Amino acid sequence: MRALITTVLLAALWAAQTTRADEGMWTYHDFPAAQVKQKFGVDITPAWLERVRTSTVRLSGCTASFISPEGLILTNHHCSWGCLAENSSKDKSLLEEGFLAASRKDEIRCRTQVADVLMAMENVTAKVEAAVRGLDEQTANEQRKKTLTELEQACGKTGGKDKGLTCQTVTLYNGGQYWLYKYQRYNDVRIAFAPEKGIGAFGGDPDNFQFPRWCLDMALMRAYDKNGKPVTPPNYLQIDFNGPQTGEPVFVSGHPGSTNRLLTVAQLLTLRDVDLPQWLLRASELRGRYLQFAKSSPEAVRIVEAPISGLENGIKVRRKLLDALHDDAMLERKREQEASLRASLHDGDPWARIEQAQQTRRALSLPYTFLESGAGFNSKLFGYARTLVRAAEERPKDNTDRLREYRDTALPRARQQMAAEVPVYPELEKLTLSFSLERMREWLGPDHPVVRKLLASDSPDTLAARLVNDSSLADPTVRMALWEGGTRALKAANDPMIELAQAIDAQARAVRKRYEDEVEAPTDAASEQIAQLRFKAFGTSVPPDATFTLRLNPGTVQGWNELGEPVEPFTRLGRLFARATGQEPFRVPDSWMSVKDQLDMDTRYNLVSNNDIVGGNSGSPLINASGRIVGLIFDGNIHSISGSYSFDADMNRAVSVHPAIMKEALTKVYGADALLREISGKRP
Repeated sequence: MRALITTVLLAALWAAQTTRADEGMWTYHDFPAAQVKQKFGVDITPAWLERVRTSTVRLSGCTASFISPEGLILTNHHCSWGCLAENSSKDKSLLEEGFLAASRKDEIRCRTQVADVLMAMENVTAKVEAAVRGLDEQTANEQRKKTLTELEQACGKTGGKDKGLTCQTVTLYNGGQYWLYKYQRYNDVRIAFAPEKGIGAFGGDPDNFQFPRWCLDMALMRAYDKNGKPVTPPNYLQIDFNGPQTGEPVFVSGHPGSTNRLLTVAQLLTLRDVDLPQWLLRASELRGRYLQFAKSSPEAVRIVEAPISGLENGIKVRRKLLDALHDDAMLERKREQEASLRASLHDGDPWARIEQAQQTRRALSLPYTFLESGAGFNSKLFGYARTLVRAAEERPKDNTDRLREYRDTALPRARQQMAAEVPVYPELEKLTLSFSLERMREWLGPDHPVVRKLLASDSPDTLAARLVNDSSLADPTVRMALWEGGTRALKAANDPMIELAQAIDAQARAVRKRYEDEVEAPTDAASEQIAQLRFKAFGTSVPPDATFTLRLNPGTVQGWNELGEPVEPFTRLGRLFARATGQEPFRVPDSWMSVKDQLDMDTRYNLVSNNDIVGGNSGSPLINASGRIVGLIFDGNIHSISGSYSFDADMNRAVSVHPAIMKEALTKVYGADALLREISGKRP
C-alpha cells in the first residue's frame, strides 16, 4: 500500500512539474530538444546548440553575445555601467553623456571586465561522489572542496587538451551533479558604444520591472587578444533587425544568476524571516543617505549615480521576493512537493537535517553577515585590504587547502581587479563605511568584541574618516606592491585599512568556519540525498536552479493580461516622446530631441516574451529558430521577480530591446555607421 501511495504521490508531483511547459533554465548538456520540437515545432540541432553556446558571452554579472567576426559584443547599457564609471570622474560622467568610439583605437579599456565563452563541459559527478563516499558530513564538505579544486587545477594545464582554458567546477541540482565547465577567457574588453543613461535607462527606478517600456538598454564592447588585436570569436550571431512576430518561438541564451526553486521550505522560511528583511532594512537606509549625498552638488550626483541605480534595483527585487515568500499558496505547493518526495524515503530525513541546520544559520546570521560577508565594512578600500590580507595568508598554502576564492584558478581574476586603475572617491567611501559601522554596532550590539575593539574610542564617523584619509590603497601601484610582497610587505605597509582587515580576520574566519561546519556541511549532505530522490523520480526532466552558468530557455513572444486588461507585446518609438516629461528620469536626451523629426515613430522599441529569466540574464540575446538575434534581454516585468521561487507562464515576462530601435538609434541619432556596417556584415 505504501509503495502504491508513493507512486501516486510522485506521479502527481511529476504532473505538477511538467505542466509548466515554458519553464526551464536548461543546461546545454541536458536541453530537452525533443520536447521543444513537440511544443514549438522548432528543431534545435546539436549544430544550433554549438553555434549559440560558443557565441554567448559571460561578463561580470551579465550576459552578452558576439555579433561580428571581429570580436564585437552586444550587451546591455546597464551591464556597461561599471566600465563607464571607472572611466569617468566627478567632473565628467560617461554614464550621463554616453560614449561612441570614433574608431577602434579610441575604444576604452574596461579594466575590471572579462569575457568568458563556454567551450566544453565535463560531468565529474562520479569523481566527486567517490572522493567523499563514507565520510562524515564535516569531513566530506572539506574533501569535496579539495576535490573540486584539484579538478580545476588539473584542467587547462599546459600540454593538455584544455590548454589555455579557464576551468570552473559547477554544482547543479543542489549537489546532485558536478560539472567542469571550460571557458575561453578574454581579459581585454573595451567599450565601443553606450548611449546616454537618460535613454538607456529611460524611466529609471519608477519604470524598473514595468512594461510598457522605452529603454535603449544596449551597449557594444569588443574583445581583444593578448597582442591587442580584435579576437576572432569561435562563433557569432547575426541580428535580424526586423525582430520577431507575436507568437513566434524565441530562445534566451544566457547566464541566469541564481534561483531558489529547489530549496526546502525551511530554507525559504529563513530567507523570508531573516535574510531578506535584514538586507532591506540596511539597503533602504543606505539609499536615503545616497540620495541626500546626491543633493549636495553636481559632482556628488556623478559619483553616486551608479551605486544608487544598483541599490534601487536590488531593493525592488528583494521587496518582491519577500512578497512572494509571504504567498501562503506558493509555500503550500512547496510543502506538498516535499511530502511527495519524502514518502519515497527509506531511511534518514534530509529535510529534518536541513531544518536543524537552518536554526544554526539563523543564530549565525548577524555575525556572518557583518564580519565575514563584510556588511560591517562597506568600502572599496576595505575590499582591497581584505583581499590582500587573505591572499598573503592563503597563497603559500597548498592549492587544495586554501579558501576557494584564493585557489589558483581564481587568482588571475583577483589580481586583475587589484591592478585595475579605477576611481575611488573618499567622500563616498566615508559615507558607506561609517554607515556600515553604525549598522554593525546597532545589530551586533556595542558590547560585541569586534565592535568594542573598533569603536571603544572612536565614533563610526571619526573611524571611517581616519581609515579612508590615511589609507594609500586607492593607488593601484601600492596595491600591486603589497600583492607581490605578501605578508612581509603588509607588515611594513603601515596602512590603517590593512590593519583593520588584519584586526578582524580571526573573528571573521571563525564565524565562517562554524558556518561551513554546522550549516553548509549538513545542508550539502542532505541536499545531495534529496537530489538523488528527485533524480529517481524525474531524472533531468526538471531543470536545475540557476547558478550563473550558461542556460537556454524556450518561449514565445506574447503579452499578458493585467487586472483584466491586455498588455500588448510591443511598444513603439512615438510613445517615448509622448511619455516624456522633460524631467529625470523621464527626460529624453538632447541627442534624440534634435533629430526627432527624422525618426520613424512607428519603430518597434521594446518587447516582451514568456521566457524564463532572472538576474544575470541581462544582456542575453533573444534568438529565433534560425539562430538570429531578434531582441536583447534587459529586464523582466514585476511578476517575473517571484520566478526565483516558481515560474508562472501566464504572468512572468522577459523584456527586450527590439533590434529595430537599435538600428534606428545607431543610424539617425548617433551616426555609428561603421559599427552598424560591421554588425550587418558589410565591409567598410
